[in-house]
Amino acid sequence: MKIIRAKDYNDLSRKAANIISAQVILKPNCVLGLATGGSPVGTYAQLVDWYNKGDLDFSEVTTVNLDEYRGLPRTHDQSYWYFMQKNLFEHVNVRPDAVHVPDGSNPDAEAACKAYDQIIHDLGGIDLQLLGIGPDGHIGFNEPADHFPLGTHCVDLTESTIEANKRFFGGNADLVPKQAYTMGVGTIMQARKVLMVANGKGKAEIIKQAFFGPVTPEVPASILQMHPDFTLVGDEEALSLI
Repeated sequence: MKIIRAKDYNDLSRKAANIISAQVILKPNCVLGLATGGSPVGTYAQLVDWYNKGDLDFSEVTTVNLDEYRGLPRTHDQSYWYFMQKNLFEHVNVRPDAVHVPDGSNPDAEAACKAYDQIIHDLGGIDLQLLGIGPDGHIGFNEPADHFPLGTHCVDLTESTIEANKRFFGGNADLVPKQAYTMGVGTIMQARKVLMVANGKGKAEIIKQAFFGPVTPEVPASILQMHPDFTLVGDEEALSLI
């Protein structure tokens, strides 16, 4: 486990984007696992900036996203497909057919999850997986549980996750979907590299628990202590307790 301390959010975003851009430059046809949420927005903005300057080429890159709300069409402005389009895909030269997000519009959870696992398998796995971390230690939508889920699965979102995400739905928790399709912890752990970004004082306690406490499915991110190539990039506030 490698921990990189950044001065602030902008510095964090640059440092994380450096790691991703190095992956793309060293292996132009790499498979990038991508994440949504507030933490990686600055990282994506930095990648777009470097692309616009001619420093990056995404034409051979394939992407797979961690998760998607169940029941939201891609066109919904809070779907993760939409998020990725607006924050990255519309601004770089990634091929539309090389972009993969779980199909939240498919009501057949078993079929949707099986299809997504097959996509990742057929791609040969993930070269670099980007993650954030939830206030309860969730990664993707792998919530605290009594076991680590292996493959893509449908999950009931916890109250804390719904509460954290309601800001994206006009502050109304009733509008937040109650289920999501998410990559499993097993899939994340099979990625060749894992990169986590964490910012803000609100992440300090869970960072301490996840990476300086026991490995337990009650804190899903703690399993990353066991990953052979895991990097955490955090700002001063997020790393203030370690």
